[in-house]
Amino acid sequence: MDDCKAPIVTVQSISQVMIIHKYVTKELLKWFCIVLSTVVGIYLTVDFFGNIDSFLDAKLAVSRAVVFFVLKIPFMVAQVTPVGVLLSVLIVFGLMVRNNEIIALRSGGVSNYYLVKPVLVLGLIFSALLFFFSEVFVPITMGKANEIRCSEVEGGSAVSSREKNIWIKGNRSVFHIKYFRPSDNTMFGITLHYFDRNFRLIRRVDAQRGVYTGETWQLFDVVEQVLLEDDGSYDVICRPESPARLEFVPEDLNTVVKKCEEMTYGELSEYIREVEEEGYDATGYRVDLSAKIAFPFVCLIMGIVGIGLTFWRRKKEGIAGSIFYGIGIAFSYWTLHSFCLTLGYGAILPPMIAAWLTNLIFASLGTLMLLNAR
Repeated sequence: MDDCKAPIVTVQSISQVMIIHKYVTKELLKWFCIVLSTVVGIYLTVDFFGNIDSFLDAKLAVSRAVVFFVLKIPFMVAQVTPVGVLLSVLIVFGLMVRNNEIIALRSGGVSNYYLVKPVLVLGLIFSALLFFFSEVFVPITMGKANEIRCSEVEGGSAVSSREKNIWIKGNRSVFHIKYFRPSDNTMFGITLHYFDRNFRLIRRVDAQRGVYTGETWQLFDVVEQVLLEDDGSYDVICRPESPARLEFVPEDLNTVVKKCEEMTYGELSEYIREVEEEGYDATGYRVDLSAKIAFPFVCLIMGIVGIGLTFWRRKKEGIAGSIFYGIGIAFSYWTLHSFCLTLGYGAILPPMIAAWLTNLIFASLGTLMLLNAR
């Protein structure tokens, strides 16, 4: 659109343009708050019904359940903020198109550039706030929420003393796992202790690596020590690999492994350094580290896509149509973003490209729609 390249105000003074900016900004903030509260409410309701059975089975007190969901609200807000930005832009400018306000402003000499400007400014502000919110509040609240789920809802048999060291108490057994990689259900540095009724160690199994096959764990580079009753010594057996039926599955380990959303950018970066120094693969965590920077910029990108779609279509569809297109765009974004992250986890794409590729595609799409708007 030519007027975006060479903005000219022929009738309105600077103060009048500022009034337009304030009006657009006020409407965007109003609808953002409405959309955000609505979407978070739906998110909270779905999460409640998805967890209510587990809470009832664990006989969790109502007060603790309330605390659990309150602690999850910051994470929900962080997840749906880009959707709130997109829908608010589509709704506000969709209503302006429907009410012929865009035509009136254009006839008065106000170019699309001056309407895009407040969207870009708010998008940058929301991106900065989302990064700050995700760094300061989300790691703390999600850590406490996951602690409630692990210790009070799912039994609390496993305790993670640090991010990489997991201890699991079983039936007269104690298991230690030095590092668990959720992307392919692989654990490293495994030590299994088995005791008799007098808490005497009767068997110990050490393995460098263990992979879950769907029914059992397959251990590799196994050293097994078995107590001999006659003299109290231990018989040592070495095997290249051995199946093992253990008292836990990958889902149990996932509940105690510290999640990326529970760590700040600095903590995750330090964790990656420690993991790689010990010789383990941290590709998945590097993808998540890049995503911590890429994700907040979705607010700016969704603003560009929203206003680009509005100016490009120029159809008077109202709030219902705007919400329909917004949900479709958000769903497309999350689908493509998840797919790219999966390629990154599998080392098919470099971590940086996997985290930023979807942003680049949607930013280009929004820019093209703006440039081709009539």
